[in-house]
Amino acid sequence: MAKQHGNKERNWYVIHTYSGYEEAVARNLRQRIDSMNMQDQIFKVIVPTEKKIKVKASKRVEENEKIYPGYVLVDMIVNDESWFVVRNTPRVTGFVGSGTQPVPLTEAEVEALFKRMESDTAKHTIELSIDDAVIIADGPFKDLEGKVGEVDEERGKVKVMVPMFGRETPVELDFLQVKRI
Repeated sequence: MAKQHGNKERNWYVIHTYSGYEEAVARNLRQRIDSMNMQDQIFKVIVPTEKKIKVKASKRVEENEKIYPGYVLVDMIVNDESWFVVRNTPRVTGFVGSGTQPVPLTEAEVEALFKRMESDTAKHTIELSIDDAVIIADGPFKDLEGKVGEVDEERGKVKVMVPMFGRETPVELDFLQVKRI
């Protein structure tokens, strides 16, 4: 991604913001780029998001969720002037890097991130961990208690170890069928 632009390199950089203000920072920074005529040094501002499936009121809902809360990506050429514009945008706490020197993302990191952002397959958000005690809320095993043995976010499934017939029996369930105790 490092393209020569004049005598400086153009790269993707990560800026740290106050959590919850990522969209506001991106909007403010875009306005500053326009009002200060920085389009030839700061090119794109992105809040990376991906599709996630969550459960709200027992229904599956697809939402865009921030991949890195508290961070915004900027495609830019870093020099004193562009650094100043970004750094002095309200609610920006700084660049990600070593000391005061911003460190650009590698080409591989940028590719992986954009691939994740462009994926049409929504991932399930399962807020369960292995060994969590759960109760089965639906299906043939309703009201049985067990422990989470495995979580498969890709498929939206959990394997619950349920004591049956004097031993732990693994039961694969949809994550909507279990509730943490």
